[in-house]
Amino acid sequence: MKNKASLFACVARRLSGLPNRIKKACVACFVLALLCAAGPLQAQDTPKKPGPEKEHPRTGIRIKVTSVYVDDQDKALKFYTEVLGFVKKRDIPVGKFKWLTVVSPAEPDGTELLLEPSDNPATKTFKKAIFDQGIPFTAFAVDDVRREYERMKSLGVVFRTEPTKMGGATVAVFEDTCGNLIQIFQV
Repeated sequence: MKNKASLFACVARRLSGLPNRIKKACVACFVLALLCAAGPLQAQDTPKKPGPEKEHPRTGIRIKVTSVYVDDQDKALKFYTEVLGFVKKRDIPVGKFKWLTVVSPAEPDGTELLLEPSDNPATKTFKKAIFDQGIPFTAFAVDDVRREYERMKSLGVVFRTEPTKMGGATVAVFEDTCGNLIQIFQV
């Protein structure tokens, strides 16, 4: 595409005629694709204020654990390991549930995905609402969307959208068997 306006026009043409819930999901995917295609964002130093205020040092904050709400932790563990290919990292009993995390085998010390029980009524309402609207709960990067799509389809995974080119990325959305829509993308 020669410019952003023609890119947006192309996306708008492709989305015309689709139900609004699908349009919303596609727009969310498109925005994610644009952000990914832009590359990593660099933090900027905040200008120093004159005066006696103490400068705040950078904290080294990073994402170590993020969550996905699941209806059944054991079922989720099976899907996220046997189908998606993640590896179990932690399995710690916490009352009636577990602190159950998985990681990418490519980054065993990387960000952990907590398979968080969706037992809370507010969580159930939230999950159902975004699922019914066709909005992916989270997104995972893959090297080849088409290959992952074919591999996962052969394992019985239900896809809501086939691999679709959106800006600088190709995306696909599937059901995780635990009440979520998940997006995979390739930049």
